[in-house]
Amino acid sequence: MAHSLTRRTVLTAGAVAGTAVVLDAMSFDPAVATTRTPAVQTKTITGHLANGAADWVYLPVVVPSGARRITVRYSYDRPPVADGVPGNSCDIGAFDQRGIDVSSPGFRGWSGGARTEFTISASDATPGYLPGPVGKGTWHVALGPYQIAPQGLDYEVQVTLDFGTPDAPFRPAYPPQSVAGTGAGWYRGDAHVHTVHSDGKRTPEELAAAARTAGLDFIVSTDHNTSSAHAVWGPLAGDDLLIVTGEEVTTRNGHYLALGIAPSTWIDWRYRSRDDALPRAARQIRRAGGIVVPAHPFCPYVGCRWKFGYDDADALEVWNGPWTIDDEMAVEMWDGMLVTHARTGQGWLPAMGNSDAHSEPQVVGLPHNVVRADRLAATALTAGLRVGHSWIAESSDVDLDVLATAGAHRAGIGERLAAPTTARVTVTVTVRGVPSGVVRFMTDEGQMQQTSLPPSGLGTITWTTTPSLAAYVRVEVRHPRSDGSAGNGTAMGPDVQLGAMAALSNPIWLGRS
Repeated sequence: MAHSLTRRTVLTAGAVAGTAVVLDAMSFDPAVATTRTPAVQTKTITGHLANGAADWVYLPVVVPSGARRITVRYSYDRPPVADGVPGNSCDIGAFDQRGIDVSSPGFRGWSGGARTEFTISASDATPGYLPGPVGKGTWHVALGPYQIAPQGLDYEVQVTLDFGTPDAPFRPAYPPQSVAGTGAGWYRGDAHVHTVHSDGKRTPEELAAAARTAGLDFIVSTDHNTSSAHAVWGPLAGDDLLIVTGEEVTTRNGHYLALGIAPSTWIDWRYRSRDDALPRAARQIRRAGGIVVPAHPFCPYVGCRWKFGYDDADALEVWNGPWTIDDEMAVEMWDGMLVTHARTGQGWLPAMGNSDAHSEPQVVGLPHNVVRADRLAATALTAGLRVGHSWIAESSDVDLDVLATAGAHRAGIGERLAAPTTARVTVTVTVRGVPSGVVRFMTDEGQMQQTSLPPSGLGTITWTTTPSLAAYVRVEVRHPRSDGSAGNGTAMGPDVQLGAMAALSNPIWLGRS
């Protein structure tokens, strides 16, 4: 049957942010549940969304008692469009009888555009969805039409209910959030990775194996808009690999990482920057033990570029996957933030880098973070990332050490060297694993020294300054350009004039605050 639309726009804090359309309800025959044999009912609706439709479209499904499984299939048309004009793209998810309000406990899963069907029961669920009882009441199938062609979008949704005795309940296996017996040290980890629980192609087993191959100590599970993977990581973690729980929150105005949140925590994504919902989400993340990290802020894709500002962030992902012009732009912006902090004293954001790996041939750990932490534990790692006790490496083959000294004063990455403004500061950098690489000393004045490494990729380089001349120093290690030269130190232009990044440090701040 065709479905009519009842438009409802909701902007209050307790309900769905942004714009939402609620369709007429789909109802099932409750008498089927009284039969003595297993029974199945299927209903199908079709509809049309005009260009400019609401962000989210909800199909209410009235589920009678006795349902043991719900299965949803959907499809939509993809009419031809002119070059440069967005075509149709529509995501899907589900909420149960507990409601659809922001951060509702009724959330039961999201697969975005990665799947055309899903199923939920007490014993199991499609990856991306949460197993559990199919309770009596009004469920909602959630459609997310984030691109609609000029011709509009024709859709079909089919819902099937299986009735009968529920199977044994699913038992989650959450990963431990610390590794016993570990102490203070530097730990390598990729904090932005995806599996089949969102739009990734790797299973959790394959991703864990790839992380071990990459020489990582930890990963953070960050599937888009769902916590479903949290419950399967337990058997895949070990003393050699900590698996931290998180989420990539994919809003209509940019993506961000919720890193280190407690297992099973889900963070809502249904808002835009104008809804002023991010501060509330950030508070939820911090209450759950996590940190907020805007991801790939200059990503060119629809809904991907960051529009929220940085007041609610704890760190910033400036390097996402293999080095590109987007990363150059992110580092330039981040460096400007450091300059602002030096001038005003306002808070600064540490830099992070992650692979955002979804499938082969994308490399897990390219890049990753090397974090100084009290132990290998989610809380210790997020604490180190929050204060910038970290640097970014393209692989575990790369090592970087940065130390600033002035007499008896010493400071490492993310720390402050509390020396007088006229004190002579020596910055020593040791690098391994970047053959013929280029080491750049960067301050609030720009690049102050550039030195090439030998073909072995191993070298120790020093540079001297004073706190009066440099408010901070950070280090970049670049590969030589494709023509084999070091470049002229100009990062931007018609062509990128520097080689790809191999390592990037957070700053050491110079002088008394």
